[in-house]
Amino acid sequence: MRSRSGSKSPNPQMFLEVGFGDEGAASYDDEVYDITKKPEFREQSVSTETDTLICEEIFELKKKIEVLERTNEELLYLQNKNNTSLANTKEREQQNEGNNNASSFFISLRDRSSWLVGLLVFQSCSSFILARNDALLQRHPVIVHFLTMLVGAGGNAGNQASVRVIRGLALKKLNTSNRRNVFLKREVEMALALCFLLSTAGFIRALLFRTPWAETVAITCSLGLIVFSSICLGAILPFVLKWMGFDPAHSSTTIQVVMDILGVIFTVQVSSIVLSRFHS
Repeated sequence: MRSRSGSKSPNPQMFLEVGFGDEGAASYDDEVYDITKKPEFREQSVSTETDTLICEEIFELKKKIEVLERTNEELLYLQNKNNTSLANTKEREQQNEGNNNASSFFISLRDRSSWLVGLLVFQSCSSFILARNDALLQRHPVIVHFLTMLVGAGGNAGNQASVRVIRGLALKKLNTSNRRNVFLKREVEMALALCFLLSTAGFIRALLFRTPWAETVAITCSLGLIVFSSICLGAILPFVLKWMGFDPAHSSTTIQVVMDILGVIFTVQVSSIVLSRFHS
């Protein structure tokens, strides 16, 4: 069957059925061909949908790019604002630093001078101790010759232990009780070892200077006691000053003054006991 145009008639199933009331199906000439079912139309429809999706994606990308551009502008504005505020802050800090240099110098001077003056007065006690034991020192003047060595060894050993504690506190390695206990235990062991080594060195030095045997024993015993006590006190003193509210850094100078006094006390007391035993 051919259509009016002479072309081959399409499959009747490809016609759109349209109702006309009670007349039933439409006539051949008035049947409407469903063009949406043509392959060409389907390909064109798919291509149109793809183009639509691409356009939508491009539109979304443009929106995202606009958002990123606005965000970038805001970030640049904030960065410039922060740079300006930092520059102003640094300028104010430099001005304040220049104004505070003079005041901080006098504050530091007052703090250090008051501590040193107090240590100077405290150190004068050693002269009273020597004056009370003048008879012993006159009978055994060789002890006076070794007195500076004994006192100096105590100050050096105590200062060494104190500096180690100050450094540990500054680096926050001794903030917990467990770490402090381990450190103090180690310092006691170190004190025993150094006590033996320095006492041996002092004994050899006394022998080389041909010191009498009684004075040599007294000097050696005094040196061992001074070194052991100075290391133990030097390790504890920074914690005590920190607990009392003072700067632990003052312990390095304080331990030297303390050991000057204790060194004199230990020397005269040990010498008195040892020499009395030898002469009796």
